[in-house]
Amino acid sequence: MSNQNMEAVTALKMLSSDMINRAQSGHPGIALDAAPMAYTLYEKVMNFNPEDPQWMNRDRFVLSSGHASALLYSLLYFNHFDLSIDDLKEFRQLGSKTPGHPEYGVTAGVDATTGPLSQGIAMAVGIAMAEKHLAAVYNKPGYPVIDHYTYTLLGDGDLMEGLSEEAINIAGQHHLGKLIALYDSNDVSLDGPLSFSTSEDVKQRLEAAGWDYQIVKDGNNDLAGIQAALENAKASDKPSIIEVKTTIGIGTKEAGTNKIHGAALTDDQVAQLRDYYQWNYAPFVFPESVYETFDKAVDQKISNYDQWQSMMKNYQTNYPVEYRQLYSDHLDTEGVSTHYQPGDEVATRNVCAEVLAELAKKNPQLWTGAADLFASTKTNLKDTDRFSATNPAGRNVYFGVREFGMAAATNGMNLHKGNRALCSTFLTFTDYMRSAIRSAALMHLPSIFVGSHDSIAVGEDGPTHEPIEHVASYRAMPNVNVIRPADANEMLASWQVIAHTTDRPTVLVTSRQKLPVLDETVGALVNRGGYILKDAADGDLDMIIMASGSEVHLALEVQDQLAQKGLNVRVVSMPCMDLFKEQPKGYRDSVLPPEVTNRVAIEMGASQSWYEFTGLDGHVFGIDTFGASGNGDEVIKHFGFTADQIVDALNSETKQVTM
Repeated sequence: MSNQNMEAVTALKMLSSDMINRAQSGHPGIALDAAPMAYTLYEKVMNFNPEDPQWMNRDRFVLSSGHASALLYSLLYFNHFDLSIDDLKEFRQLGSKTPGHPEYGVTAGVDATTGPLSQGIAMAVGIAMAEKHLAAVYNKPGYPVIDHYTYTLLGDGDLMEGLSEEAINIAGQHHLGKLIALYDSNDVSLDGPLSFSTSEDVKQRLEAAGWDYQIVKDGNNDLAGIQAALENAKASDKPSIIEVKTTIGIGTKEAGTNKIHGAALTDDQVAQLRDYYQWNYAPFVFPESVYETFDKAVDQKISNYDQWQSMMKNYQTNYPVEYRQLYSDHLDTEGVSTHYQPGDEVATRNVCAEVLAELAKKNPQLWTGAADLFASTKTNLKDTDRFSATNPAGRNVYFGVREFGMAAATNGMNLHKGNRALCSTFLTFTDYMRSAIRSAALMHLPSIFVGSHDSIAVGEDGPTHEPIEHVASYRAMPNVNVIRPADANEMLASWQVIAHTTDRPTVLVTSRQKLPVLDETVGALVNRGGYILKDAADGDLDMIIMASGSEVHLALEVQDQLAQKGLNVRVVSMPCMDLFKEQPKGYRDSVLPPEVTNRVAIEMGASQSWYEFTGLDGHVFGIDTFGASGNGDEVIKHFGFTADQIVDALNSETKQVTM
């Protein structure tokens, strides 16, 4: 390629180094070695418009190696995204638009929050799945409204994470031909040579999973070879990986070693780098010729955007329903109901299935997946087909036993927009998904994670399958709605909340055991997080009992027994602590009057999260050990979760709550 292209590549390297050195923090090694492939991708191949960074049909780029953020910000700056030189000078500083790792929603042009290695490639898989699915659902003859590629840049660390194997296999299974990975192959990891930790054959591994493989042997200089490989990958009907051999930290004396991975350059190294690249400009200063090179590349992309916008106007006229669904950020719940009545007994996982079936009829943008557990979680959509390479319009994704890959891909699906994706497994196995749930919370994604088999009532499967700490731990995670409905009525109300939640993920907890449908939950205020389920008959309150999920009906039984003893007891259902804590203080105090300190909480799980509401003078009936194997009812009784046992415990002088 021309000298202008190599000058632009050098500008990326020097700007990245300037940012890192000013911050005295960052990762110069990958910024130096990956600049040629990143430049070629952005300027010669990718389709985007910096003035509309959320354009539906843009090519997506996920920096799986999130520590290369300085390089990404340099690219975004030169491509006229909303970043100034002053923003770059604030790299890694508090409150800046250029944080240490890319953050979705903070920096225009960042398509995913990355840093935890391999989540980037897994989210890219989900984005590519969404592209393939939405194209099949919404494209019409003459209207290819969804037709773009998903690119990711990853390194050896990404490929060593177990998540990468799950993601790679999901992509190969579904023939995601518009997914292309650039593999920065520099044979170095943080602790030393790559040979210290792995010796696998990446080519054989990826090809075995159904990927196309190419290699560019001189990734330091061969821009034409990189571009040719990218064009070849775009022509494939399989996901593609391009191994680009590079030298980490090229231009420094520590090039090719782990010493250049993650520390700002010294003054001597900076001088050496500038000498190596014959760069005579001051930090953050670039010749006009560099800007002209990038400007020319951007200008060529704008015509593609303009053509698509013109097509989309006609699409909106001719297909108004599809257009509206594609751009909707919530699910339509009007008329959605269940057939269950008070007095019925039904597992909330089965109610969830009924509600999902109704939602699916009204919302083609809703699709769902499971980790080989559709038969157990009941989240498969009725009367719809399986998503597959040959049927991308299908709405049930069979992820296989790949919980982490499933959750991260679900985040990618929702990052794409135009759809709403859900995934499910047993609640105890959401441990495998935890980091992806956390990433969804960081990105304010409305991903839906369903965890079934919610308590020790699982019984015979034993403590490995009985969640104890899970609900409390997700409640401790910021920006997550943890919803544990008590019955069919609260499940319906939960979905009405989920359908209109656009700024955070939801962990929806469902039961395997049957639960009674309660009169008291008709019109349940799940949107308030907690509400008065059944108040005392009259007089001043002697006690408040709080519960969630399968223990709500138990709280009502305890209330009845205590009423027979002359006590005025209020029962509060708390399906979502997170939402309750967001309510105005006046509402919270009306449900839990501060002067009533005699408080009890009942939940078959870790007790920790309840003390915020019971106070130290209250008592929590929880489980702070692991569960046990046995008949579900016997296990429940073993842990003291019957009305008689709770009332007896409250009568005991050794308890904190007295009557």
